[in-house]
Amino acid sequence: MSTYALIVAAGRGHRSGQPGPKQYVALNGVPILRLTVDCFLSHPDIDGVLVVIHPDDETLYQQAIGGLTLLPPVFGGETRQQSVFKGLTSLVELSPDKVLIHDAARPFVSNVLISSVIAALEQADGALPALEMTDTVKQVAGDSIEGTIDRTTLRRAQTPQGFGFDKILQAHENGTSGAEATDDSALAEQAGLNVVTVPGDVANIKLTTAADFQSAQGLPQHIRVGTGFDVHRLGDGDGVTLCGVHIPHTCRLIGHSDADVALHALTDALLGAVAAGDIGRHFPPSDDKWKGAASHLFVEHAVSLVKEQGGEIGNVDITIICEAPKIGPHAAAMREKVAEILGISAAAVSVKATTTEKLGTTGDGMGIAAQALATVRINNG
Repeated sequence: MSTYALIVAAGRGHRSGQPGPKQYVALNGVPILRLTVDCFLSHPDIDGVLVVIHPDDETLYQQAIGGLTLLPPVFGGETRQQSVFKGLTSLVELSPDKVLIHDAARPFVSNVLISSVIAALEQADGALPALEMTDTVKQVAGDSIEGTIDRTTLRRAQTPQGFGFDKILQAHENGTSGAEATDDSALAEQAGLNVVTVPGDVANIKLTTAADFQSAQGLPQHIRVGTGFDVHRLGDGDGVTLCGVHIPHTCRLIGHSDADVALHALTDALLGAVAAGDIGRHFPPSDDKWKGAASHLFVEHAVSLVKEQGGEIGNVDITIICEAPKIGPHAAAMREKVAEILGISAAAVSVKATTTEKLGTTGDGMGIAAQALATVRINNG
């Protein structure tokens, strides 16, 4: 089942008060479009990202997304609906099962929200995040109040809005001759599709007005960095486990758990990024509960602590230090395994190896060491 993200970035953003298209304005030095695209590229269930842009914005687009691996951009139309339709049409040759349609000016969408929308599509034709109305809603004519609307059944729609690809494409094809829809779920409703809501996120704001941009520039989206290091002795055996991947070898790593030195270093790096102590504090070797435990459990615990602090993992970099076994042939499998454990894209995972030129414990073949670095984005300070 393939899922693609379609980012709508062809608008002009006249209400934003910015000197150019708002999706290319920088927040804390990073273009809004890049922040938005990164959210989807880092999600493990997104198979590709397509951006719909204005024909006049090719240079701005290339500057914003430099270095990222995306599908070729598509030029949009005069309206948002036309732009989405052009994007959907360009995806046909990839035969997606699902598509998530998202506003470029919502750069704070979380992995959790993306996952919620994708999961809801297992039981519905479409899904969108929505927020309850907290203010009293009035119906007015000019400046005069004509009545109060029951807000209990009202919701504020956000993006990404997810759909079965074939169904939303047909809804757009059938809706091209009618009045412009304000969002894709409106077309889905007109087509009689079953569209459900998932809980929205107040942080998933759409940057529209000058005031929005002033607020967003002040949002504390801090980048936190953690490092980790670990080493384990080698003993008699038939293989080692590194980054969750078993590698045949003449020795095994000795430790209280499965002694996956790379995942231990990664655990410490993640814990360090959110100032949560070290692996020994959470999983003391004196506790028989963890005897022989798989080290992915330690990493998953660290990931849960990151999320509790409102953080998202940006990328991780693991270096394994040993003379043997050779790491290169297994590096791709290790990256995929680590990405699976962390719930991020393999593109955000680096696994590499080095030696100590036959010096010290690792150089003598007595042990294997690993060091790791992890970056975490904290949106709430």
